Amino acid sequence: MLKKRFKAVSILLAASVMGLTLVGCGKSSTSKTNNEKIVNVFTWANYVPDNVIKDYEKKTGIKVNFSNFSTNEEMLAKLQASKGGQYDVIICADYMVQIMSKQKNLLLKPIDKSAIPNYKNLDKAYLGQYYDKTNKYSVPYSLGSQMIVYNPDKVKIDIKGISDLWDPSLKDSEVLLNDSRSVIGMALTKLGYSINETNPAKLAEAKAELEKLRANVKVFDADIPMTSLINGDTAIGVMWGSQASAALKANPKFKIVYPKEGMQFEEDNLIIPVNAPHQKNAENFINFVLSGKASSDITTNIEYINVTTTAKEFMPKTILNNKAVYIPTEEFNKAKHLEDAGSASKLYDLIWSEFKQQ
Repeated sequence: MLKKRFKAVSILLAASVMGLTLVGCGKSSTSKTNNEKIVNVFTWANYVPDNVIKDYEKKTGIKVNFSNFSTNEEMLAKLQASKGGQYDVIICADYMVQIMSKQKNLLLKPIDKSAIPNYKNLDKAYLGQYYDKTNKYSVPYSLGSQMIVYNPDKVKIDIKGISDLWDPSLKDSEVLLNDSRSVIGMALTKLGYSINETNPAKLAEAKAELEKLRANVKVFDADIPMTSLINGDTAIGVMWGSQASAALKANPKFKIVYPKEGMQFEEDNLIIPVNAPHQKNAENFINFVLSGKASSDITTNIEYINVTTTAKEFMPKTILNNKAVYIPTEEFNKAKHLEDAGSASKLYDLIWSEFKQQ
């Protein structure tokens, strides 16, 4: 799932225009496309497990054409180039749903919930979020949450939250995500501000806090931050749930802390592009992944928070008891969600650049 959010991606849009050939121009072509036993799925690599795809193909006879992107911004560029065509189902981050739903040339097709019977399986706690309050365009797929993981043999202070990461005893011992919004968000959290702050004065305060934190940071790693913890290069870090789970599997002595200030959550969603060539197959695919068994298989593989109420009966106890995967509801109620920072993104980038160069 690891997304490198809010980073500028330069894409030659013309390279993706070839995707328009998948969208029928005439009536007969559209009819032919709708009858194809194909569904084109677009998301991050390894985010839909192979066994789930094979099971879907076996049960439905519909071939899954799976392709992946590296960032949400790359996905958006390709979707814009194809004018909302080429792909049938896209799995992307919450803030990107918010961005796309506001665009003049709408790229999203409203979700026909009546065509997705398993929509009823969704946990209502994860519906109606800031980015799509009526779930007009999006269906929850999974959630990621950032937590603190530390080695109690090396960390001697009581870790309760984000603000503890500034403790001088943690000098040169921390691994943080190589992600501007995550790290600057930590400083804003310590100050009691929103992680989506756009006020320059408050962001300047966050910058000053980061200057105090820099001596404690040894490693920046968005992809495998647990590795430095496992091999002993660092003693404490902030990472996503699936990475925390990997850390605990390597060393069960490690401790997980849900920050007292609230965790940063990211909710990924299934969407259907406005000109999806196989809309019915897209609805069929979404319905399948919301079934209890498929949803359980997805969580067991990717180890992010499950969004259904029906998966638990299929879930192995090792996952149900995994503190990195099954997060208490009360923690979600304190959730911090990233939103598009708009024009303030440039200021975030500047603060981040200067922080890393210290």
